[in-house]
Amino acid sequence: MRPSPHHARRARGLLGALLTSLVSLAALLTTAPVAQADTTICQPFGTTTIQGRYVVQNNRWGTSATQCITATDSGFRIAQADGSVPTNGAPKSYPSVYNGCHYTNCSPGTNLPAQLSTISSAPSGISYGFVNDATYNASYDIWLDPTPRTDGVNRTEIMIWFNKVGSIQPIGSPVGNANVGGRDWQVWSGNNGGNDVLSFVAPSAISSWNFDVMDFARQAVSRGLAQNNWYLTSVQAGFEPWQNGAGLAVNSFSSTVNKGGSSGDPGTPGGSTACKVAYAASAWQGGFTADVTITNTGASAVSGWRLAFTLPSGQQITSAWNANLSGSSGAVTASNVSHNSQLTAGGQATFGFQGTSSGTFTKPSGFSLNGTACTTA
Repeated sequence: MRPSPHHARRARGLLGALLTSLVSLAALLTTAPVAQADTTICQPFGTTTIQGRYVVQNNRWGTSATQCITATDSGFRIAQADGSVPTNGAPKSYPSVYNGCHYTNCSPGTNLPAQLSTISSAPSGISYGFVNDATYNASYDIWLDPTPRTDGVNRTEIMIWFNKVGSIQPIGSPVGNANVGGRDWQVWSGNNGGNDVLSFVAPSAISSWNFDVMDFARQAVSRGLAQNNWYLTSVQAGFEPWQNGAGLAVNSFSSTVNKGGSSGDPGTPGGSTACKVAYAASAWQGGFTADVTITNTGASAVSGWRLAFTLPSGQQITSAWNANLSGSSGAVTASNVSHNSQLTAGGQATFGFQGTSSGTFTKPSGFSLNGTACTTA
């Protein structure tokens, strides 16, 4: 039967609508985001990439027992963690996520290694998921080396212990306390036979935090465990388990390294760091105040300053003004706030702090501005 013109037009109309729907469906399938399936890794040194910019690694090296991790879109979790090792020795592994280079495996698009003196800031964020039926630490590692090496262990390892469960302790011995990034930490220092280790242990568990990695790198510099011409090679967030560990998770991780300095002169593009420091203190039994004046005696302006000094034994800072302080006793670094970041040639910046003291009061013996020693007034 030959279709009437009306039926033919209707058939063509239905066919056109069907073709339009198929084209729309094809476009939707092409452009719609596809969720990344979780990836489980059981190989001892197996890795994968997340977010197109970070590497997740199983990194099981201290035991032959099985360990499996599951990489997610934003981090990873330990899916299986068999066996245990003595708590007075090294951990089983360090499953982690990192930005930078680890044994020649560099994360996609990273700008690490980078010389410390060229980094203006290195903001990072971390969120952890903890368990109670295990012995472990939640550790954030910062690796520093005199060379831009990508192929092995670096000279100095900075460890930030966000949480500690069980009878474990950092490498070395405690050397005091410090306020870094606005938080108080117990500081440990030692050597594991392969590299120096500087550890900052939180007094209670920290499940998430946003901070600047450079605050901790500057601590290593001020304590003589690194120099401004050394390199930041990687930052890593994960866990060191000794016993069990299944269920531990890095829920999210972010790391950015911002360049802004010039070689040998951190945070001061084109600026001189020739300087003079006047330290005026008023002391009484049990306490003191100090007013510090920095003078730029160089011929060029300084944009962004960091003044490092060491408080004499028995002194501790309790409050400060016109500066951000990293450390409250021992090695201290004062950095500019927004309104006094510029030091013109011949210009000055003044800040101060109040603290407690015991014994005979003395002043710091030396100061360095952006890594260069200053004269004292």
